[in-house]
Amino acid sequence: MAAGLDYDEFYHATFHRVVGQVFAMTGSLAEAEDSVQEAYARAWQSWNKISEYEDPEAWVRSVAFRISVSSWRKTMSRFTAHKRQAQSEEQPALSPDRLAIMNALRLITPEQRQVIVLHHFLDRSVEEISRETGAPTGTVKARLARGRRALAPHLSEFAESAPATVKQPKSKPSKSREERVPHV
Repeated sequence: MAAGLDYDEFYHATFHRVVGQVFAMTGSLAEAEDSVQEAYARAWQSWNKISEYEDPEAWVRSVAFRISVSSWRKTMSRFTAHKRQAQSEEQPALSPDRLAIMNALRLITPEQRQVIVLHHFLDRSVEEISRETGAPTGTVKARLARGRRALAPHLSEFAESAPATVKQPKSKPSKSREERVPHV
């Protein structure tokens, strides 16, 4: 079939068809495109020999399918190895304190959480945090202060009895006019 065709003509005449066929075999268009491209690259390297085959397109399709199967096997082997390694390694458990901090951080605003972590966990200065976040230093200081205040009830030894959300302190009710004005 390909006798007389140069490689470029063969490639342009068969590429889309082979991708469609390998896609049907693998179920993944990305995998089909990658493996077919690799198969055509291999065909190009040995085109003088492959062009003499009775059906060079079948050779490319077969090679592409084997490449995709090989890729799948490699992926599964890596997955199995990672899974095996994860099971064999003992993962250090989070300490109760660390767990309490992580849970409490979820209860404050993302902006407060960001500056708390940068300042207290990563030892960044207010100025460094300001540069990293793009927030003015005053804003960073306010977020740190509000974040600490919001975290406090969740990190005390009586955290179970603390409310789930941080409530702002209520202001004292104002006195009525009669209470403020002395009777004469």
